[in-house]
Amino acid sequence: MAGPMLLRSLLSSTSRKSLSSHLAPLPRLCRRFSSGPAAAAASTDPSAYLDPGRLRNVAVIAHVDHGKTTLMDRLLRQCGADIPHERAMDSISLERERGITIASKVTSISWKENELNMVDTPGHADFGGEVERVVGMVEGAVLVVDAGEGPLAQTKFVLAKALKYGLRPLLLLNKVDRPSVSEERCDEVESLVFDLFANLGATEEQLDFPVLYASAKEGWASSTFTKDPPAGAKNMSQLLDAIVRHVPPPKANLDGPFQMLVSMMEKDFYLGRILTGRVSSGIVRVGDRIHGLRSNESGIQKIEEGKVVKLMKKKGTSMILIDSAGAGDIISMAGLGSPSIGHTVANTEVLTALPTVELDPPTISMTFGVNDSPLAGRDGTHLTGGKIGDRLMAEAETNLAINVLPSIADSFEVQGRGELQLGILIENMRREGFELSVSPPKVMYKVENGQRLEPIEEVTIEVNEEHVGLVMEALSHRRAEVADMGPVPGNDGRTRLSLTCPSRGLVGYRSVFSSDTRGTGFMHRAFLSYEKYRGPLGNVRKGVLVSMGYGTITAYALMSLEARGTLFVTPGMEAYDGMIVGEHSRDTDLDVNPVRSKELSNMRAAGKDENVKLSPPRLMTLEEAIGYVASDELIEVTPKTIRLRKRYLDVNKRKAMSRRIKD
Repeated sequence: MAGPMLLRSLLSSTSRKSLSSHLAPLPRLCRRFSSGPAAAAASTDPSAYLDPGRLRNVAVIAHVDHGKTTLMDRLLRQCGADIPHERAMDSISLERERGITIASKVTSISWKENELNMVDTPGHADFGGEVERVVGMVEGAVLVVDAGEGPLAQTKFVLAKALKYGLRPLLLLNKVDRPSVSEERCDEVESLVFDLFANLGATEEQLDFPVLYASAKEGWASSTFTKDPPAGAKNMSQLLDAIVRHVPPPKANLDGPFQMLVSMMEKDFYLGRILTGRVSSGIVRVGDRIHGLRSNESGIQKIEEGKVVKLMKKKGTSMILIDSAGAGDIISMAGLGSPSIGHTVANTEVLTALPTVELDPPTISMTFGVNDSPLAGRDGTHLTGGKIGDRLMAEAETNLAINVLPSIADSFEVQGRGELQLGILIENMRREGFELSVSPPKVMYKVENGQRLEPIEEVTIEVNEEHVGLVMEALSHRRAEVADMGPVPGNDGRTRLSLTCPSRGLVGYRSVFSSDTRGTGFMHRAFLSYEKYRGPLGNVRKGVLVSMGYGTITAYALMSLEARGTLFVTPGMEAYDGMIVGEHSRDTDLDVNPVRSKELSNMRAAGKDENVKLSPPRLMTLEEAIGYVASDELIEVTPKTIRLRKRYLDVNKRKAMSRRIKD
């Protein structure tokens, strides 16, 4: 009896008051409806739900490194969210490592009786599919532009997507606290952005965009130009007010049947598929009967029927459970196991699917196959073609910008937007324990009216004046054409080049560009259009040093190979016949023996192996390897190593195949 007595004494009148004061804030966490979640769930009155007029759905779009994710951090902090670390929206480990946004994320913040659903999008053109699939969920966009750099290639790319879907953008000039940024420079950038809007066919309403000035790093935004706002105004209030004023609320019908287009999907170990999208019409509650629909050539197809098991909404950096949601809101739900991105989830009486998003076509493809090298199976746990195929199909479900097609002999053709996008996929797979061999990227051509067309990209380059000649010479071999050239405003001694170049010419150029400019240059690229084939590329790579021995690489062997070119390996690594161990100083391949050891004799030698001094090797990263390999070569990817190899390991087979190509 001691237990209940003690509990009763603890819950005295004073302690009950203090307990109720502690529990009082709890309903506020879920107060999304005017009369609380439980009352809203029980009520059938649409006015009990969050008024669509108080909702604002907004995407944050920008070029790479113009400050989107930092801006999102400041907005979350302004609205009281607890941020565990900087760049809180970058939740994937690769995003934090590389400092880029890879996947779109949705969160909601409350501001002055309004609820703002904010979507953080990637700025890199390779992840353009992430932008395309979420712009249909929002009515407005915050276009972030670096006030020093101005609009660049990918600013144009993401803005074109936003304008195409009729979004109303706000212009936010970021990084105005930099010493080189003046009011005149901001006026120049504003007129450049206005010209960009006009060139992309913006409507009168879209051209009437408000301009704000901000330093996301310092956490303030202002409607007038300033470099140091007063202490009381060093916050994001003016930007949040501008969003509420300028972005229209969603056109939502709470009385209609429930319909939602799935824009994002993730898999949870316990809940299965979590489908995220904007509710187009009606109200959805936990326990409702729903089904998935998709449209195909034969009409509307029913995928699966089930019930809503859980409804969720992202608030700040955490996911909260809700009982019901109304039209215009962006929510996540669990309960169905088959629908995917682009499918419609609706009440069971609804038999029409919502229109899906149109995606740009993929521009490059790579072939993923089983690792068949002599060193296969040492590092990885997923080795078979079936496992690789299942993983690629799962990726294609959650990432619409990737297509996977079965190829010959346990291999798969993976089509995507660029080598960075496919490089991220390969990096994720190797971290999950996969071993695979990957072919070099191939450009996807089109044929129209009997003429071969190839993807052309718009390239913006910013370099020091002394490197301009070197960069232009390298790009001329890659069939680039200069469109514009001039000095960089506010940066003496810097030159900006605008070029158009075939996608195949840019494969592997980023690492060459970094070494040519000593790491001081910036290069940004974005898909422009399909144009007439520009002819074969010039000589963009030397030959390679190919191993003709199996075993452990020795310092003694490498000492004699250093004069032949640049080495990719160090003593102690494993090598096999057909593995590439370096770049030849000439244009032809050379077979070498990197495992040759010093013959021991009873004569005293002047030099010992310990005294061998080798130059540091060029150790390839995955992105460099993807850009480096030629058409007769492969990349061997394992969880621990990345090796380059010839497609045919036997030297006689290689010679026979090279003769066949010439014939």
